[in-house]
Amino acid sequence: MKAVRIIVFAKAPQAGFAKTRLIPALGTLGAAELALQMLTNTLSAALSANIATVELCVTPNIEDAAWKNIALPSGVIITEQGVGDLGERMGRAAKRAIDNDEIALLIGTDCVEMSAQLLRDAAHATHRNDAFIHCTLDGGYALLGLKKFHPTLFANMPWSTDAVASTTLGRIGQLGWSVEIGQILHDVDEPEDLKYLPENWSVYA
Repeated sequence: MKAVRIIVFAKAPQAGFAKTRLIPALGTLGAAELALQMLTNTLSAALSANIATVELCVTPNIEDAAWKNIALPSGVIITEQGVGDLGERMGRAAKRAIDNDEIALLIGTDCVEMSAQLLRDAAHATHRNDAFIHCTLDGGYALLGLKKFHPTLFANMPWSTDAVASTTLGRIGQLGWSVEIGQILHDVDEPEDLKYLPENWSVYA
């Protein structure tokens, strides 16, 4: 079986830089604290899955002051997102893994339902198919698993709209790839999404 690489895309959880759409509800510091908790939760799930190389693909560069005093767990490979829009950055990371004969599981840090079991199931589903996706209620996706690479999955995408998942699935269909669709998940991006936080995170709500 192919090796698996979980690629986590993340902004530095710094005040005024991460989760800015939540600032009206949480304040600048509260939004940054939640961003850090979401990053920590996602990396913990990825490492606990124990099935893959875990890569944290960051912006800005890890040497930037924005990452100073952010404690990251051992066992995580850190890379830089680099320039370009989200699609260009995701596409480069996915292609790098797939060119290395790995399955790529692309995730962000916004889905508070991300878990080790969910990632293990996604890896198995991607082994069975060319692609696997967990769509989100807002029309995006929380996870995209790929066994193959094609630039159309990332180029000229309507990022930050409710058409991201449907457009991605449409393009996978046009490629003639097999795809499995997992359960609908929830991202926490806007104040109205705070209701999806686990109860033990209620300090932020």
